Amino acid sequence: MRTAVHRRMDMAAQVTGPTLRWQETATLAEADEFTTLETVVREHARFVFKVAYGVLRNSHDAEDVVQEVYLRVHRAGLKDVQDVRAWLARVTFRLALDRQRRPQGVELDAIEPLSHGPDAEHLAIQRQRVEQVQRLIAALPEELRYPLVLSAMEELNSRQISEVLGIAESSVRGRIFRARQMLKEKLSALSEMKR
Repeated sequence: MRTAVHRRMDMAAQVTGPTLRWQETATLAEADEFTTLETVVREHARFVFKVAYGVLRNSHDAEDVVQEVYLRVHRAGLKDVQDVRAWLARVTFRLALDRQRRPQGVELDAIEPLSHGPDAEHLAIQRQRVEQVQRLIAALPEELRYPLVLSAMEELNSRQISEVLGIAESSVRGRIFRARQMLKEKLSALSEMKR
């Protein structure tokens, strides 16, 4: 026998049923959004860091840019983005440029003592070579340096670089070629000076 109390409970269940389903749907949508964000972070975090580091040459600043990029991904979402990698590169590149324009402090990497391990001399020579190449790349004009960094270090193709920089693909290829030629000439001149 159904009592009035049972009927009221049934009615309450019917009223709250769709509400719970809507809440469950909203929770599922949020879970999907976080899953998407987690997937994007997992797949592209290293790439985004490399783009930021390619511009900034400072790991701490690059990490800050990576965080800002993923905050923007979280806020804006990726629904209308066709090429996620190119979009991330563009956002990262622009944020890194903005950060680069800010006044900079002392870089902590320069203060760290050298390793006193058995290969200290070899490590020092290797570090000098890397720093020398980085200085040569940094000395390139921006119009040549940025396409080179995005191509060689961030492994973007010319179409993606053209989207990031807002220039034609043919210009991207030409600038990369000129940048490599300049680096080759400078490196050969430096090696001749050491002889």
